[in-house]
Formats: sequence, C-alpha cells, structure tokens
Amino acid sequence: MPSREMQAFLDASPDKGGPDRRPIEEQRRSLDAFMSTYPLPEGIREADCEVGGCPGQKYTPIDGAIDRGVLYLHGGGYTVGSVAGWRGFLGHLARHIDGVVMAIDYRLAPEHPYPAAVKDSVGAFLEIAHYMGHDRLMIAGDSAGGGLALATMLALKQIGADQPACATLLSPATDLTDAGGAARFEADDHQAKSKLYAAETPPHNPGISPIYGDLAGLPPLLIHVAKDEAMFPDSTRLADRATSAGVSVDLHAFDDAFHVFQIFTDLPESGEALAEIGRFFRTKIPMGGD
Repeated sequence: MPSREMQAFLDASPDKGGPDRRPIEEQRRSLDAFMSTYPLPEGIREADCEVGGCPGQKYTPIDGAIDRGVLYLHGGGYTVGSVAGWRGFLGHLARHIDGVVMAIDYRLAPEHPYPAAVKDSVGAFLEIAHYMGHDRLMIAGDSAGGGLALATMLALKQIGADQPACATLLSPATDLTDAGGAARFEADDHQAKSKLYAAETPPHNPGISPIYGDLAGLPPLLIHVAKDEAMFPDSTRLADRATSAGVSVDLHAFDDAFHVFQIFTDLPESGEALAEIGRFFRTKIPMGGD
C-alpha cells in the first residue's frame, strides 16, 4: 500500500494531455521554481564546482567520506532541469551514500543538441575520476539523465576509458525511437523534447538511444522504475539486454509510484528508495577502498 503522502501525490497529479507548448525558458523557470521547494537537508555542505568545463554543485556530508562519490545527471528531457532544481534530492543522496555528490549543468537542447550533453558528462567523469579514481565513483541519473548516464558509459567504453564502479538509473530514458515505444509519448511532451535533443542525428544512434549500444563490460547497474509509468518498458528491456551481455543488474520495479518519485524527498517511498541506493553504493564502493 502506498503511504498517505504518496497517495495524495498520485491523487493530485494531473493527467497531462499534450505537449508543453510554453517557451523553453519559461518551462525551465517553472520547473526550477517548483523543485526549489525541496530544501537541502541538514548536515550537507554545498559548494560551486566546475568539472570538465561544466558548472555544477558539490554536496558533501559534514562528517562524510570525501574519497568516494557520485556524478549525477539530472532529468528533464534534455531541454529543462538544473542542478539548482535538484539540490534537495542531491543533498539527500549525499547523505545516504555517505560521500560526495557532484552534479553538472550539462548543456541543454535545443540550443545544444546531441552530442553536447554526452561530451559534457564524459568530460566531467574523466576529470573527477582523475583525482578520485574511477573505481571510487558511481554515475547516476534520472529519466533523460539516466539515459545520459548510460550513454556516458558507452562513450567511455568507446574511447577505452575506465568505467565507474557502478551506476544507478532512475526511470532511465534509454530508447527515443518509435520502435522502442516513443509512440507512448505522443500525448505528452517527452517525444517533442526528444526530437529537439536528437536534432539531425538518427534516434537509433546509441548516444541518443543507448539501449542499442554494446552493453558488455558495463559496471553493475541498479535500475529503479515505477510499474505504472511510461518508462517501464525502457527499464525492463535495458535490464534484459544488460543481463544478456553479462552485466550485473538489480531491477526494482515499484508498485503505487510514479516517474522519478525519488526526487520528491518528502515522500516516505523516496527515503526508502534512497536508502536502497545508498546500500548499493556502499556495497560496490566500500569506505576507504577496502
């Protein structure tokens, strides 16, 4: 049974009937304003940072480890979203992993279509890995950011770079093609945003739809998805393909939840999901490298 808070959220959630046709800048301001209502938790230091040429933020528990961490890529259909909007969630994530969380404001479409976001995330990962160690890092993201995290690992593989120790993908958007179910989004704005991101690049390109990439050699994956959401097929197909490629996969499909519920940190279910992410992280990246 869902918590009282989750049920209230589900009951209040509007059923979107079409694309958001407001100007992109207005959409960005609106989302950031909404998400800013989720405050940074106590005991977390926040600092500006720049990694791989991208501006971002660094979140560190006051008494937490500084020798292990997460590179986080926010969601928003590659066109909206920001680290500032996700700061409350990122602070909670830092607390649950007991480590550093670094999140970047990768370039967004339509001003910067593919491959700008992938270049930014690869550059950020390589810089953090240089001083922290690739085996002390998890890459993570939600929705489009989850797809971007997967595309980043494929890009690292392509250039012969080391992979992160593990990855957490929250309702990842892994397939932006019609064959993969993009028709699911005809009634909302996801498909429109996907087209802005892809621009002239064919949507089957693994940089855009990473489920079509060679997944062999990727690190252990934790995938969260709600059973009732549009991204459910993306997550289950990814889990199947990755497992077939020899990748260790933990897939948690949640009942009575919604797309990327984890970022709404006032929900009890969010705390439970974050605790699971923390356990996964600490299992794959023990304290002090033990």
